[in-house]
Amino acid sequence: MMSEQNMRVVIIGGGPAALTAAIYSSRANLDTTVIAGYQSGGQLMLTSDVENFPGFPEGIMGPELMDGMRRQAERFGSKFVDADATKVDFSGRVKRVFVEDDVYEGEAVIVATGASAMWLNLASEERLRGRGVSSCATCDGFFFRGKEIAVVGGGDSALEEALFLTKFATKVILLHRRDKFRASKIMQERVFNHPKIEVVVDTAIDEILGENKVEGVRVQNLKTGETREINLEGVFVAIGHRPNTDIFKGWLDMNDKGYLSVVNESETNIKGVFVAGDVYDYRYRQAITAAASGCKASLDAEHYLEALTGEPAEILTAQNW
Repeated sequence: MMSEQNMRVVIIGGGPAALTAAIYSSRANLDTTVIAGYQSGGQLMLTSDVENFPGFPEGIMGPELMDGMRRQAERFGSKFVDADATKVDFSGRVKRVFVEDDVYEGEAVIVATGASAMWLNLASEERLRGRGVSSCATCDGFFFRGKEIAVVGGGDSALEEALFLTKFATKVILLHRRDKFRASKIMQERVFNHPKIEVVVDTAIDEILGENKVEGVRVQNLKTGETREINLEGVFVAIGHRPNTDIFKGWLDMNDKGYLSVVNESETNIKGVFVAGDVYDYRYRQAITAAASGCKASLDAEHYLEALTGEPAEILTAQNW
């Protein structure tokens, strides 16, 4: 029988969900290891100013917020591995997470690998992220009050972002590379009838203009080949997100888009494996909701481990759950 103090928790991820889970788990005196990834910090590492996270009335830089969360987790004893998890084995009561040839074992695992925004793969786009290029209207829309901006995409998310951004921008140009939209009819009607939104179809961005901030875009009509430049100060890329769940295929239940499924709050189909953040939440995708789900996953994992300490290990094999 293991004591609670010796129980191990492995957290996979490095964003606000993972770091909040680490704070709670290590503060509960659990042996906590965080497989944070080579690019730890999650999508907030691409956000310059965060003004909607409670407790920072003047706002805070995304990387600074993530650094503070990590240091707080380290203060309570969390250990960090700054490399990507490459494989998992959830077959037994003790779960195994691989980082190449290294193995990290835990009686509980919290998956908080998040989702990655899909981008246009332009060098100028990468250079200007956080300087007028964004993938989150609710995060950054406020900074574009009184400005002209563009939204790229044709699904519900793109149209929702375009509508949301009309609260701040004087004009929103919706750019879509096709002549038909995947978005619902009601969303299309709202966008097409909005006086602040200009819809431009059959058009793709060739280049985002500006050295230190967005100053415009060069676009090409994909049917005629004609190119032109549009002056604006922001570009919101809304062509979708991809959940970081490849290594969990065959282990954890997920929907047709790859987002993990939950059985009850943060529990998965495998006992002892919990989820938090954007890896399953494709609706809200906010730092504060990710942090909250990290708290819930940690508390659920702690309760699970408390039950383990009072039961003989052989009763709790995966086959007997």
